[in-house]
Amino acid sequence: MTVLNQLKDAYSKAANVEEKTHALQQLLAHCGYLYYVKDAPEMEDYEYDKLYRELVELETAHPEYITSYSPTQRVGAKLTGDFPKVIHGRPMLSLSNVFNADEVRAFGERVRKELGHTPEYVVELKIDGLAVNIHYENGLFTRAVTRGDGKVGEDVTANVRTIQSVPLYIENAPPYIEIRGEAYMPHKEFQRINEEREAAGIATFVNPRNAAAGSLRQLDPAMTASRNLDFFAYAIGMEEGANIHSQKELLEALESYHFHVNPHYTLCHTIDDVVERIAYWDEERHNLPYDTDGMVIKVNSFEDQEQLGATVKDPRWATAYKYAPDEVETIVNDITINIGRTGVLTPTAELEPVFVSGTNVARATLHNGDFIKDKDIRIGDHVLIHKAAEIIPEVIKAFPEKRTGNEVVFTMPTQCPICNSPTVRREGEVAVRCSNPHCPAVEKEKIIHFASRDAMNIEGLGPSIVESLIRYKLISTVADLYKLTEDQLITMERMGKKSAQNLVKAIAESKSRGLGRLLFALGIRLIGAKAGQTIAQQFPSMDALMNTTEEDFTHIAEIGPTMAASLVQYFKEPHHRELIEELRALGVVMEETIEVPQGDELAGETIVLTGTLASMGRKEAGDLLASHGAKITGSVSKKTTMVIAGEEAGSKLTKAESLGIRIVYEAEFLELIKDWQ
Repeated sequence: MTVLNQLKDAYSKAANVEEKTHALQQLLAHCGYLYYVKDAPEMEDYEYDKLYRELVELETAHPEYITSYSPTQRVGAKLTGDFPKVIHGRPMLSLSNVFNADEVRAFGERVRKELGHTPEYVVELKIDGLAVNIHYENGLFTRAVTRGDGKVGEDVTANVRTIQSVPLYIENAPPYIEIRGEAYMPHKEFQRINEEREAAGIATFVNPRNAAAGSLRQLDPAMTASRNLDFFAYAIGMEEGANIHSQKELLEALESYHFHVNPHYTLCHTIDDVVERIAYWDEERHNLPYDTDGMVIKVNSFEDQEQLGATVKDPRWATAYKYAPDEVETIVNDITINIGRTGVLTPTAELEPVFVSGTNVARATLHNGDFIKDKDIRIGDHVLIHKAAEIIPEVIKAFPEKRTGNEVVFTMPTQCPICNSPTVRREGEVAVRCSNPHCPAVEKEKIIHFASRDAMNIEGLGPSIVESLIRYKLISTVADLYKLTEDQLITMERMGKKSAQNLVKAIAESKSRGLGRLLFALGIRLIGAKAGQTIAQQFPSMDALMNTTEEDFTHIAEIGPTMAASLVQYFKEPHHRELIEELRALGVVMEETIEVPQGDELAGETIVLTGTLASMGRKEAGDLLASHGAKITGSVSKKTTMVIAGEEAGSKLTKAESLGIRIVYEAEFLELIKDWQ
């Protein structure tokens, strides 16, 4: 019987309220560990959400049974004033740096001479986040402190408690131990948050590290919780009775304590092995879903570490290898303006194309007018660019010393370049917006978003078709899509009868996508695709949603107060309610079907789909596989157990073959699922 089934069994056999409450606390804590640390969930979200709600109800009725490690206690009350200062019992030293293979070997030679023998080393990825020291007493999480200056840090206990991969209780822990590691923001969260901030007219974060640091210093823990930070554990501070003798033993112990430990560490027997691992990760690190800024080289044996000692600033048994940044110089040929669905004008640098981190880059975001002004970026400038979070091309700085005098200073437009309405900048915001709520550019972006894959998924309605529909004055709002006829469509250039029939059919089919997709499609500020589905599972009708309070929304684990306020504000606006009623009258479904899993034939499988399937779309295939227990992910890793490959499968198939992962082609895939449909 698995641990999960044992905990379920204990919950089902609980004889009274106290036993049931404590059994639920342990069951849900274990589910959180499987989901956030092991990346291998064994319980459906729907079942977890039901049990979580039951636990909230039990603890509300019987607060005497609440424990500090209950999953409901991760988000605490707002703080007032500054974060308290805390002196570290053992300083959190910084690391010396090396920058090439010769310096790595020189470090190894110094260590060998001082020890009198060649030690083993553990090489770990250096995560680009914020160092934190977490205190545990008798297994209970009691305090979390930032590194600060190494001697004194800030107490961020309430915020670190919200990080789902940080256990609130450690079984079989020593009486006292401090776990050290890095709080960081994954790339997908960085991208999501910056998109939301840009749409809201708030300054975007420069990089994931700044975003993580800002998130840990929020006075409201609910805000930190909404940022979905993660944590890699890699060291210990003060401890009593830990009985650990090497870095490798420590990492294994941290895993047994249910911490998230970065899996890419390597035990090296020679300094040449260390150099080889550094060379390997020079390219591979760009494929990781989080930022790294080097490799950390540590002497493995704690006895050897003790003998080597430390200077005032850094340990003599460890050093950090720093990779050269992947930054490229190019020229800003022009600065253009894009208008988003919230009316925000976003400046974009049109660049002389260059190759950066694996792709050709010809455009880079400039975020807003303040960003351009602060960095003094001009049309014609030589600039340095990189990819923020390995994804988003961004200008780092200009080179004023290379100017010829022909460069042009850029200022944000005072009139919308599309509808000529005045632009406005609200107090406290960095964004410049078009003042016209019905600006054609805004409506166009709303319609494109509404039809996109994760929203209403209207096949064949891409940006170019939307632009044509607007140009022919056939639509001006998303509701107009559902009024289109074949006769109207065939009046458009390059729109034949068959294409018109297909588009009308696809639009009609989108009416039944359900409430979760509709919430995302409406473009409600801060509500992404996942949040839309989560909300719809809890409040499965539009009528219920439109009359829900902020407090009710925040009872959903993933919904913080800012998102709740955004939802309530959206439904207060008369023109939003009018749009919803118009869509309802046109037949758009305003309810969510609560799906029950159809089977568990693929439980434990982590599957990646790649290429084109002739029999069905990838989304349809993924939904079908997920309904039978599989976890569907977008990238191939060592955790992937199966890759389903269609026509023109590319790098994902190649990587799967190199890792020895099972490849299933379409014929075998259809055989696999033939009894399910």
